[in-house]
Amino acid sequence: MKRRDFMLAAGTAAGALMLPRMSFGAEGTIDWYTSSDQNVLDFWTNVVKPKFEAANPGLVLNLVDGGDGAGVAAIGDRALAAMATGADPQADIFEGFDTRVTVDGIAKGLYVDFEKAGLSNYSKINPLAFDTPTNLPYRGSQVLLAYDTTKLDPANAPKTWPDLVAWIKANPGQFIYNRPNKGGSGGNFVRRAILEANGKDPSKFTVDNYTQEFGDAALNPAWDILKDLAPSMFDGGAYTSGNTQSLQLLGQSAVTMIPTWSDQALSAIAQGVLPETTGLVQLSDLGLPGGFTKIAVLTNGVNKDASLKLADFVLSEEIQSAVLTELGGFPGVSWDYVAADLREKFKDIIPTSIPVFPGGDWEKAVNDGWYRAVAPNVDPNS
Repeated sequence: MKRRDFMLAAGTAAGALMLPRMSFGAEGTIDWYTSSDQNVLDFWTNVVKPKFEAANPGLVLNLVDGGDGAGVAAIGDRALAAMATGADPQADIFEGFDTRVTVDGIAKGLYVDFEKAGLSNYSKINPLAFDTPTNLPYRGSQVLLAYDTTKLDPANAPKTWPDLVAWIKANPGQFIYNRPNKGGSGGNFVRRAILEANGKDPSKFTVDNYTQEFGDAALNPAWDILKDLAPSMFDGGAYTSGNTQSLQLLGQSAVTMIPTWSDQALSAIAQGVLPETTGLVQLSDLGLPGGFTKIAVLTNGVNKDASLKLADFVLSEEIQSAVLTELGGFPGVSWDYVAADLREKFKDIIPTSIPVFPGGDWEKAVNDGWYRAVAPNVDPNS
């Protein structure tokens, strides 16, 4: 599922029309599939593709929208079946895909182990981004705080959770977040409250450790935190219906601060949706949750070696800097390998931690519990 409801749509139609129409499985033509949003496809079409092809004469990058995670997963399953028969999988590289989704794919050697691939830029990857060697992190996104610097001096912007709580209470009506089932920015603000109530320890939560008893013990203290904040929210306890509405309220100066996805905020500022006076800050005691998007390369693809060149290329300083300036994402490499002027420009949002929070049964428990305990008068389906 494509996770965000906000997309700055300039150029999206043009990007779709620019997709090359080429035969699949041709040597020298890298067949690339994505499960990401149109803005990511545009980035690859307009930035990565021309730069990579110019640097690698004879190689062509064929960009294909896989539809969503399930669509790319089906291509992975097809590639695994092709491995068993020695057939051409008609695919080389996936973007926005977790190799663990393909049942037995890693065990049967379907995906390249990047620890052993010899990429020249592999050592530059941000240590916070690693999970499994068959997933190559190359860009990230994290929820952070966006605020109006004409109302709040950057020197006084809250940089810890207790400071944020104190600011919200001292400035009633000037903060809002979206309902947790209506967008990841508000959902991850809620999850940051859960982590605060549980010793700032993300390791306590895994995709398979939810039980009713543990869930109640872990979540109820977080509901107390958020209930205590509710009267200080915008309009005495209102919540937006999605990421977009939160950004709109900030852009209209209706509020002073919101939680927002880093890529959405950076893109919105760059395109004038948010004013240049918008400040961005990340909590230093424990960041708001986020994650990294990965690349996977098929071992049985016709263009495996060329795909590894591409994987190495997107970790270069040129492309990683463009992730910031053109896509509005976080770099996948450590910030030391991003252009110095960009490090200075974005110093307030460079994360020291990127906590993750599991889905599955936890997601349902978080959403249901929030409506029941924090906002009982709000219809979850509205």
